[in-house]
Order: sequence, then C-alpha cells, then structure tokens
Amino acid sequence: MTEAEDFIYQFEDDQREIMLYLHTLLTENLNLTEKMRYKIPFYFGKSWICYLNPDKKGNVEFAFVRGNELSNEQGLLENKDRKQVYSITFSKLQDIPEDTLLEVLQEAILLDETIPYESKRK
Repeated sequence: MTEAEDFIYQFEDDQREIMLYLHTLLTENLNLTEKMRYKIPFYFGKSWICYLNPDKKGNVEFAFVRGNELSNEQGLLENKDRKQVYSITFSKLQDIPEDTLLEVLQEAILLDETIPYESKRK
C-alpha cells in the first residue's frame, strides 16, 4: 500500500470513498504520480496538478494547484478567496459529476504538459 493510500484509509465512510475514487482515477486512469506533501496526497505530472484535502466536517476538497489558469467553463471550481488554488468540495461519492470532472482534469493535465509551472512567490 502506498503512503497516500495509508492516509486515505485513516478516514471513514464518505471521505474514504471519495478519496479512494479520486486517488484511483488520478493514479490508475490518468497515470499521475502521487506524493505526500504537507501531510496530504498531491498528484503530479511534470509539476503539481492537484491534491486531496479532507476537512473536519466530513467533506473532501479536491484542489487544483493552478486553478486560476483553468477555464472553469464547467463552473465547478471555486477560489475560496485564494489567488491560485481553485477547488471543488465533495461530501458524497454520488455528488461527483464524473464527465464534467474529467473535463477539468484533462484541461489541468494539458496545462501541466504544455505550459511549465512558474512559482509566483518571491
């Protein structure tokens, strides 16, 4: 079992189901690499693409590191007063709009593959 899977299995019920679903989608279907950073699972292509952040209320925030650069044509992403990271919060597995989420993921992966990430921090 990977470090990210160990992390996911610490949670129960809906949080575990959501994170397992997204983890499998990202690692097996989209071939992203997982790494634990800041004590949560991040997923990489050439650079950081997204991460899973469970909250204390039983939800899972699925965040895109370069969310501000995505089109958000689907209207799923929220910035939550952040300049760069945009996310979607899920509370139940059946709340995940699979096809729409795949569109956002494909765009995030394409962005990662075609435009190198440059940190804005100085």
